[in-house]
Amino acid sequence: MQSFVSGGRQIEVEWFAASGGSAAGNGSGASRPALLLLHGADGLFFAEGYRLAARTIAASGYHVAFVHYLDRTGDRRVAYTRLRQDFPLWVETVRDAVAWLADQPGTDAQRLGIVGISLGAALAFSVAAAEPRVRAIVDYFGPRPEELARQRPRLPPTLILHGSADAIVPVSNARALEQLLLEHGTAHEIRIYEGQGHGLTGPAQLDAAARVARFLGQHL
Repeated sequence: MQSFVSGGRQIEVEWFAASGGSAAGNGSGASRPALLLLHGADGLFFAEGYRLAARTIAASGYHVAFVHYLDRTGDRRVAYTRLRQDFPLWVETVRDAVAWLADQPGTDAQRLGIVGISLGAALAFSVAAAEPRVRAIVDYFGPRPEELARQRPRLPPTLILHGSADAIVPVSNARALEQLLLEHGTAHEIRIYEGQGHGLTGPAQLDAAARVARFLGQHL
């Protein structure tokens, strides 16, 4: 467990060091690409699932920082009555997390990305819109932030993964993000899983993991 300070609050980070894979570049002592892993509105309720994802990505050669960004507002899960007012605070914390990640020993600051799940993906887009150090985004069924619709910013290469039957974040969000990426000619991939909801299961989950590995290998 590590930590950094954002907005005067201590933000905990679970660190998963790169443990293998071919992402190091030249030589075993080379700096590794690194990723922020951002959970959804559930906070740490499904923490073991997030940790499994972090270990899997780390085994492919990436440092992974699982950021407890809700520490900024003192929440265990998102308080939906405060979602709009708290969102900018979490954006600031994720931006601080990018700066923290870039300074970690053994991390290649030129190869940073974000894997965001649901709300975490929305935060990833909001941060990457103004943070050029974010070179790639993996979006698991994330909503499109309101400011993206207004400002139409250029985003980094993005992988969009979404279920067609998502009742929490409708698939229209994925299509809107795809349109924004197309407008700027930004490298991207999109996979809509027929019949899947807000979370992927079975073969869809395995297919998504394989796509993430290929995408990160290409862009980081």
